[in-house]
Order: sequence, then structure tokens, then C-alpha cells
Amino acid sequence: MVRASSRIEARSWEARLDALLQKQLAHQQQQAIDNSLDHLFHTDLDAYDALLDSVEAISSSCTLDHEGKRIDALLVAVPILAWTRFSIPSGQINPAALQAITTQLYGHILASNTRAAVAPVLFSIDQLPRSYCDNYEMTRQMADAALSGKPVLVPAALSETAPFLADTRYLILAVTAESGQPLLRWQEEEASNNRQALAQTALTQWQLQAGPNLQTLLPGCGIELLLPAAYYVACREADKAIRPISLRAAAHYLTHTLAVEAAQLSVVIAAVGDETSDIRIDEFRISYSLADSEDVVYGVVWPLYDEESADEVIASMVHQRPGSSLTMTPIQQIVGVLRETGIIRIQQIEGVLPPEYCEDCGAPLFSDSNEEMVHAEMPEDAGQNTGHLH
Repeated sequence: MVRASSRIEARSWEARLDALLQKQLAHQQQQAIDNSLDHLFHTDLDAYDALLDSVEAISSSCTLDHEGKRIDALLVAVPILAWTRFSIPSGQINPAALQAITTQLYGHILASNTRAAVAPVLFSIDQLPRSYCDNYEMTRQMADAALSGKPVLVPAALSETAPFLADTRYLILAVTAESGQPLLRWQEEEASNNRQALAQTALTQWQLQAGPNLQTLLPGCGIELLLPAAYYVACREADKAIRPISLRAAAHYLTHTLAVEAAQLSVVIAAVGDETSDIRIDEFRISYSLADSEDVVYGVVWPLYDEESADEVIASMVHQRPGSSLTMTPIQQIVGVLRETGIIRIQQIEGVLPPEYCEDCGAPLFSDSNEEMVHAEMPEDAGQNTGHLH
């Protein structure tokens, strides 16, 4: 498909690939899919991207026959960024709140002539489906619920969620429409010349009108609503958007818990990545310490995505000249957010460190100022630790 010399050929290969993936996802062949992705990641990145796109598409959308019509269905995620010094709720949503939220979705997000089913759960990342096969099954079950008007069935018991200081919560819904018709408000025909502006208007109205309903589900939390989108796209955008909030929440938590000013904290930033490659960076680990101590009291992980890792590598290899137009690299974003919180002691470790984790609890280890990977631990006299690293 990647090497096709025409659109006709590419579509032919795409149809064959989609048919194969339909069978594998329907028969829970997750390991075969994972093996293929892993193989292509190391041998052919273009083919890897193509397969990943296809897997995501097939597992989060479908076309069904209903009352003599062909119906398209899409799994949509509605991200809610939340932060607090206490705990961020998740779990079942009461019927009255769910009805109010559903009304706002129809009013501001969903296209006309759509039918949707909203899961009555405020999901944490730990409670979302864990595999493409699970997503495939959920998409089709929720699409059936949207068309039949029946309630969405959810697991009786949801996984426990670690009490992060900043984290994302998700509403999940399936939206359906006659095949070929728009599913989201800004995809409608009259939006064709002004899609971006209409999407922004929809987001603004969603934040204003649905914000109070969602705030009642997250007491004691600050929240920010992102634009709902196709499941995997929305989850990735939320993962990116929560990163600076995690840094701000960590600084707020530490200054209050340790009774210090932000200027009394010091931070070490370490690039972490593939041990076999000196230039592949998977994430940054940000270690917090008191300025007069080398002990790491807290840590935040800032994950990178493919294009961001490339940006960071290029920036490390190229001397930026005055007047050049390079966008901010991830490390520049991190430093910028830290300085906004009042932290001025910032050390960046040179090179790329291997990803190390605690053998006992599995938590990521963080670099101290001596470049040793250690466990982040709050002082014993700091009181009850109400949050964990993100």
C-alpha cells in the first residue's frame, strides 16, 4: 500500500488490509497485530505508520446495515483535563448528569441527523479499553446502542485509578449517521470553507455550556475541556495537553506540601530513550528536589511523540541562527513552563539515558543532579502524600 504507484492500487491494497484486520480484530488476534507493528517499527516506519492508521481506523469505526440503510459509526472521545491537590474522580455518571451532557453534545458537537450513545462513565486512562480488539468490540456495541436506543452496557467493576495530581478524564460515545453524511458539527457542508473557525466556536460553546455539568462530576478540581474528536486523535491530543498542566500541578503541590517557595526548588531534566540509539528520545523525566538537597522528592514524565522526538534531535544537531523560524522544541517548552511556575534552578542532563523503573513497584526512576537514576520519595515529615507522579 505504501509503495503503490497510483491511488487505484493503494486503495486496492488498503481494502485487502482492512479485510484482514477486520478478521483479526473480530477474532481477538491482538498478538498478531502487535507483532506486525513491532516488526515494522524496526524495519519500515512508513509501513508502520500505514498499518497503525489502518488498525486505529478499523478498531474505532464501522459501517453497519440498519433499516435498509448503510450507517457509518465512529467512536469519539471527549477529553477533560483535570488537576487538584486531592483526588480526581472517575466512574459511573448519574442519569440526570448524563442526560444534561448528552443534550450539550447534540447542541454543540454532533452534526445534524446523527444518533449517539454515550457511555455512563467518566473514564480514566486506566479504565479505557486496553487493546485494539477491545476497542473494536466496544465500537460495535456502542454503535448498536446508538441505533437501537438501548443503554450502553459498562463493566460492573472498573480498574482503580492512581491519584495523579493532573490527569485526563474521558467521556466516550459512538455517533452514527447515514453513510457518507457528516458526524461532527464542523464537518457539515456549510462548514467546508470555514472549518477551523466553526470547530473553535463549537469548542467555546461546549466549554461554556457543558463545563458546569462536568464540573459537578469533578469537585475540587480545576478542569479544561478539549474539543471532542475521533477516539485515538482525542486521546493523543489530551496526552500532549496534560503535560504542562502536570508540571504546574507538581510545583503547586510541592510548594504547599513542603512549605517552600518555587525558587527554593531545583529541577533536573533527563532525556530517556532507546538504549540502542543515541538520538531517539521517547520521553523527558523531570526530577524535583529541594535546592539544598540532592534527594529527588517528586517526578513527572513528559512523553514525546514521533515528530517531537525528531524536533528535539534536529535541534540538538543544528545551531539555531538568529532569525531562524524553528518552533519551540519539547525541552524549550518544559523549561518555559518551569520558569512560569517560578522555578529558576534547572539542570539538563546531556545525552539520552535508558528507561529505568523501580523493581519493586514499577514506578519510573528519575535522574538526580549526579545523573543517577533514583526513586522519587517525599520527605517523611512532609505529611500525607496526596498525589503521585504523572
